[in-house]
Amino acid sequence: MTYCVGMMLDKGLVLMSDTRTNSGVDNISTFRKMHHWSIPGERIVAIMTAGNLATTQGVISQIEDRNKAHSERGNSLLEAETMFQVAATVGKLLRETIASSTSRNGEEAASTFTASMIVAGQVKGGEPRLFLIYPEGNFIEASFDTPFFQIGETKYGRPIIIRGYDRDMSFEDAVKLLMVSFDSTIKANLSVGLPLDLMVIERDRFEPAHQRRVKADDAYFQAVSAGWSEALKNAFHALPDYSFSSK
Repeated sequence: MTYCVGMMLDKGLVLMSDTRTNSGVDNISTFRKMHHWSIPGERIVAIMTAGNLATTQGVISQIEDRNKAHSERGNSLLEAETMFQVAATVGKLLRETIASSTSRNGEEAASTFTASMIVAGQVKGGEPRLFLIYPEGNFIEASFDTPFFQIGETKYGRPIIIRGYDRDMSFEDAVKLLMVSFDSTIKANLSVGLPLDLMVIERDRFEPAHQRRVKADDAYFQAVSAGWSEALKNAFHALPDYSFSSK
C-alpha cells in the first residue's frame, strides 16, 4: 500500500508521498514513489505512483527513456506543449503497461497489475496543474472545487486535509497540514510508513522550490506528531461531558 497527496494552492503545488511497498514484522521494503523532471525556465513535471510496483516502475522507466531520447515531438514529457498533453501521455503509458502485463499473465491477473498516478507541474505559458490518472488511462484535473488528490491509503488522512485546507495558505502551512495527514495515516495503517518525500513547486519557478526526505528521526515531523496527539487529547477533554441523566 502507499499514500500520496498532491495539493493545489494559489502559490503553486505541494506533493508528499510515503515510500513503503511491503509491510510485515520481518519484511519491510521501501521504494521512491515521487519522481520529477525539469528544464529550468521552461517546465517541471512530477509524478507520484501507487499500486503494483512492477507496473509503476515500468511506466517510469519508459518515461525516463523517452526523456533521454527526445526522439519524436510530443513523445517525451520534456517536449509536450501543455500539462494536459503530459497527463495524456502518462495515462496512455499506464494503460498500455497494464494491458501488456495482463495479456502475458491472463485476464484474471488484471487487478494484480493495477496502478494509479498523480501528475503535477507547469509548462511555461500555462498554469500549475494537477491530474489524477486512473488505471484505465483516463484522468481528471484538480480545481479549487477539488483542490487535492490522494492515491493509495486515503481514508485516514483525508478528513484532516478537508478541515485544514485553504487555497491561499502558505507553503509552510500546507506542508504542516500534510505532515499531520501522513502522521495520522501512518499511525492507523502499518502499510504506510516513513521515509516521506516532499516537494514544493512554486508558480512560474519551473524547478523544485523545496524538496526533502523526511526520515523517522526528523525533528520537525516528531514535533508535529507529538503536538497533534497532545492537541487532540486537549480538544477531547475540552468537550462538554456526557451525563447519563441528560435527555
